[in-house]
Amino acid sequence: MPLSLSRYWANISDTILTGEFRQWKEGQLKATLHGPGDTVFHAWGEATSVTFKGGTWMLEYGRGFIPSTLPFALSDTLFSTQDFATMYNTFRIYTKAIIQEFSVHLSDLNVVIQDMFS
Repeated sequence: MPLSLSRYWANISDTILTGEFRQWKEGQLKATLHGPGDTVFHAWGEATSVTFKGGTWMLEYGRGFIPSTLPFALSDTLFSTQDFATMYNTFRIYTKAIIQEFSVHLSDLNVVIQDMFS
C-alpha cells in the first residue's frame, strides 16, 4: 500500500474511479474512507497522509505551483520502482510544457511592451 505525506504549494483534487482511498488530515487519528465517485480535495499548504489499495484508479487535478509537487511525485520512481524510462519521459514532457507556457507569457509580455512604447 503506497503511503504518502505531503505539503504542496498547489490545490490538488483526487476523484476516485475505482478502489478505496483513506485519508488522515493533519492532527486527526481517524481516517476518512473514500470510494468510487468521491472527490478528495487537498488544499494548498495542507498536510495529509493517504493510503490506497492496489487496483485503485483516480484522476488527479492540480492547480497552483505544480513544480512543488514533482519531488514527491517522482520519489517513488527514484527509490522504489526505479522506472527510469518513465521518469525520463515525465521530465521530457514536463520540460516541453514549461517551455511552451513560458513562450506564451513572453509573447504576451512582448505585446504589452510594444503597446507601452507605441
